[in-house]
Amino acid sequence: MTDDLVPVGRVGKAHGLDGSFFVDGPSRAVGRFAKGATLWVGGEPARVETSKQARGRPVIRLDRRVNRGATLQVPRDSLEPTDEGQYYVFELVGLQVEDEGARQLGTVTDVVPGVANDVLELDTGLHLPLVEACIRQVDLEAGQILVTRGFAAPG
Repeated sequence: MTDDLVPVGRVGKAHGLDGSFFVDGPSRAVGRFAKGATLWVGGEPARVETSKQARGRPVIRLDRRVNRGATLQVPRDSLEPTDEGQYYVFELVGLQVEDEGARQLGTVTDVVPGVANDVLELDTGLHLPLVEACIRQVDLEAGQILVTRGFAAPG
């Protein structure tokens, strides 16, 4: 079952004394952290007992104690389908990135929110904006992202 789980956030710092905590890097899906929802932590299910927002982030309490930094997951088949040209972060992490000149730029390690747009972080230290002018093609089956030449400094 754990192979079919995808991350939707991490256990953040405590909020109050009742076991509630902030969710770090939360999924944007409405209801993902709602009271009664089931999340998986450490390969085991946990039910959300309380849910609220504080400082624009979800604050939840689960039906069992979990360690700070633990990954919160849901089954892959519970995810809503994405629209064309939209991807979940877990789908992009691990993809190889190359420019239009076939120069290998690295492997996606994370997708982080930016001021104007999300940014691909690569294992080579490069940061590429997730904008149409930069990203030419995402091919999940081939495990590759093609970017416009010139967005990465010459190697």
